[in-house]
Amino acid sequence: MKNRESLDLTGLGVAMVTPFQKNGQVDYAGLQRLTEHLIKGNVDYLVVHGTTGETPTLSTKEIQSTKEFIVEVNNGRLPIVLGIGGNNTRAVCEELKERDLSGISAILSASPSYNKPTQEGIYQHYKALNEASPLPIILYNVPGRTASNVSEETTLRIAREFNKVVAVKEASGNMSQIMNLINKAPEDFTVLSGDDALTLPLMAAGAKGVISVVGNGFPSAFADLVHSASRGDFNTALRIHQQLLETIDLLFADGNPAGIKEVLSYLNICENTVRLPLVKVSEKVKNALYKSIAEAELLNDA
Repeated sequence: MKNRESLDLTGLGVAMVTPFQKNGQVDYAGLQRLTEHLIKGNVDYLVVHGTTGETPTLSTKEIQSTKEFIVEVNNGRLPIVLGIGGNNTRAVCEELKERDLSGISAILSASPSYNKPTQEGIYQHYKALNEASPLPIILYNVPGRTASNVSEETTLRIAREFNKVVAVKEASGNMSQIMNLINKAPEDFTVLSGDDALTLPLMAAGAKGVISVVGNGFPSAFADLVHSASRGDFNTALRIHQQLLETIDLLFADGNPAGIKEVLSYLNICENTVRLPLVKVSEKVKNALYKSIAEAELLNDA
């Protein structure tokens, strides 16, 4: 294997929502407010066009324009990770070769969904991406959405053999699998939490950070948690973890990003509008969410 691509993905990355106006059109003013909110909140990098960004509902034109807009607003202040993936390997490779990736530091690419490839198929998919991509790649394992787990053995095989694949965002929820990855992965391969609620225990086990949803709403608080854990101050990290935990659970009760968009609406950053087939959170969840936020005094840090 050639030397692995060098990129610091430690700390807090935030999977950004795509704000929409009430009429369903992209809300660029809201997108600017969100970008500034995250930068001010001390996050370490931005993640654009992930699941939280409702990317499957965006047109090709919207995907390009929102990427360009965030790059312009960010103006080089933070690294930007761009989501590019799919279940047609050839098409993903062509997109990696042809897309304008100016202003982008790395690619986040989820394991193919729907096809349910074998472990060998997953390996061959990332082999093709490794050869096609001009930028470092973060493998994204999220079997709750793809219906196909990337096994510990397959991730390690990819980590050892492909120099462009520099990290994994692990959202399997399988603590044994993730801790084994942390223990066995090459030193220059980064394991990241893909679950907000598991960030503290995984960082205590050696993970280097998280790509977060809750960070959209409460970047300062979650950055404090992640940065405290990074420097070994687990007393502070645990206090913030306990402060956030109930709110995190409620954010996902009616699906993502409906929960976090409700919070962003309350913060006057953007509307709580999602595109079908997603819908807004129920009144029951909304009320419970606001109660949890108030009791945890999270708005003091928002």
